[in-house]
Order: sequence, then C-alpha cells, then structure tokens
Amino acid sequence: MPKLNQIVPAELLEKADKILFVAHLALGDFTYMQACFKAFAEAYPHIKIHLWVDEVRRTYDFRQWKHLKNYVVFDWLQTCPMFDKLYTKTYSPFVLRESIREAQKEDYPVVVSFGLARRPMYAQMVRKISRKGFAVAMTKRVRFYDFRKHLIYGALDGTIPVYSHDKTLHVSDVYANWFTSLFGIQVPHEKRIPTMDVPQQWKDGAVRQLQEWGIAAKAGRTRALVFLNAFAKPPERSWPVSNVTELVRRMQADPKWADADFVINTMPELWDSTQRDVQAAGVPRVRLFSAHDHFFQLPAMLEQSDLIITVETSIMHLANAVRVPVVAMMRQINPEWAPIDAANTNIVYTPEKDDWINQISVDTVMEFLQMPMGSAPRFTPYQLARMAS
Repeated sequence: MPKLNQIVPAELLEKADKILFVAHLALGDFTYMQACFKAFAEAYPHIKIHLWVDEVRRTYDFRQWKHLKNYVVFDWLQTCPMFDKLYTKTYSPFVLRESIREAQKEDYPVVVSFGLARRPMYAQMVRKISRKGFAVAMTKRVRFYDFRKHLIYGALDGTIPVYSHDKTLHVSDVYANWFTSLFGIQVPHEKRIPTMDVPQQWKDGAVRQLQEWGIAAKAGRTRALVFLNAFAKPPERSWPVSNVTELVRRMQADPKWADADFVINTMPELWDSTQRDVQAAGVPRVRLFSAHDHFFQLPAMLEQSDLIITVETSIMHLANAVRVPVVAMMRQINPEWAPIDAANTNIVYTPEKDDWINQISVDTVMEFLQMPMGSAPRFTPYQLARMAS
C-alpha cells in the first residue's frame, strides 16, 4: 500500500469499496493512462474501479447521437478487466441526466475528475454525483472576483495539479504524476509503455483479410508488409495522398523495400476518394484498408504489419502498443505526445514549429527510413533549448 503524501487520504482508500474516475478519454489518452489505472488496481485490489467516459461533443442534435454513442475507445475499454463498470451514455443532455442519477445511486466514497477542459463543469459534476464522498477535480487559478468558480472549487475535498506546460515532459509523465499526487502511487517509466491484447477473433479477421489480398500472415511471411496512414481528423495533422503514393513508389525503388506489400489506411468516409487517388497513381502491391466494423480491426492489422508509417494520430501510439516499429510524422507544437517506445520509434518533425504535417517531404521520410529504428532525434529544437537551460 502506498505510503507517500497523497491528496486522497490513505485511510479513506483502505475503507473504500469503489471509486469513480471521470475523464474525456480519447484513444491517445487511454493509451498512456491505462498504466496508471493498472497501477491503482494493483495497489488497491479491494477497490472496484468505475470509469465515466464523458463526451465533450455532447449535443441536443439527435442526428449526431448515433455516431457519438459508438465512440471507438469504448470497444477497447470493454476488454479491460481492471474496470468493473463503465459509464458511456453521456452523448446528449438527456442521457447525461440519466447517467448522473445512476451514478448517484452508487454512493461513491471517492470521485475523481480528470477533466482538463471545462474544469468548473467537471468540478460541479463530481460533487453532484457524490454529495458526501471525497470529490477531487482539476482546478486552475481563479481571479479573486470570480465568486462562482470560488464556490464551485470550494465545494471540492481535493484538487489535482493542472496539466504541466513543461514541453520536456512526456504526457505519460504528467498522468503518472497525477496518480502519485492523488494516491501516492509510483508508475515506473518501463511500465508506461502501452500494451494491448487484441481479441483473437480480430487477429483471425486480419489474417483472413491478408489471405484474401494474397499476403501471408506475419508468422510465415517472406516479404515485408508496410502500413501507411496519412489521415487525421484535423487537417494540420494530415499528409496528402499524393505523398503517400509517391512514398510507395520511392520505397519500391529501394532494394530494402522492393518486394514489400503496402496497406494504405483511410477513413470510412474518405474510402472512395482515396481509392480513386491510389488507382490513378498506378502503384502496384497496394491495398486499401479501413476499420469499417470495429475498433479492433485496426490494431489487429497494425499487429500484422512489419513497419508503420503514420501522421500524428492514435495509430502512432497503437503501434507502440502492438510492438511494431513506427515512423511517426509530427508537428513540433505537441512533442509531449511523441510515441513513448524510443527503441521502436523514429520521429520525423516538421521543419518549423508552426508547420503543418504537409510540410514534411517524401525525401525527408525516405531519409528517416534509412536510419536504424530508435536512432532519430526524439527532441524538437524547443525541447533541446529548454533542457539546455
């Protein structure tokens, strides 16, 4: 049992039978926070962990509910044995009220919010869910005349240190620091590398898909399979499809990759346009892929790959989780989100701090492909300057 100073009293945790965590988790968040939840489960095996996944895109627009209620991170969370209960119905104000009433009936002794955005809203939420329990939330310095926020934060039993702006820290360091402050739990660096157990049915599905394409499964393969992803929802993180097809052409001209097969990932809604662009480029041994039916289709295909080349999105973190080498194209603006497994990662940063990913050239990616995995510099010029000072 942890003995360090902690926000949530140790004697309270010794008596508690359950705890509720409230967070707006994206795939990248959970990729690095999972180690902290595992550490908590090991430190307090008598406490059942309940997780509230809040939908920040919550809306009254019923046309969006179908999409929001099937958030992909739910598929992963439902396979994690550390969670005894999940709250996933928060996509509209109506189901939010139902979920709050359901949570109130649990009479939680401890409720913790990791809500970074809309901090006052989440502080109110955890207090509303547990009127008598120990409520903790993120806070920020409040101006003396903002009485409303003073009242909201004053109703909490504890506050969590805000997200660090030190860009030399990895996001996994920030999350680990939260759990140390809250519960006195130490999460060693070697345990922060993400893991993922892909269910067998999706592993088998990936192998069947490869067989349909005429590609051998990884265990019996004689030529490499390269997974390429150029798509992210924000345009500043995306790479042109023309660059992808040119990269394939250049790699096929390189003796190292001359016999390789290539899988190009796309979003379901961009399937037709991506297919047209790839067919127009006329590059051979290229197949198009998208996780149409289930989240685990994606990590199952990543796991079958020999190399992953991707822009700055969840795929670069999932690559670390399935232990496949990755070349990740990143902007300099968020270096704390670099893939954590240095030995299996080469990072290609944009030339300038404010550049978009499309400023990374095919020539530059080819240069990084010649480097041994893990040999490329992991720090941006900004980070190096901060560390030197």
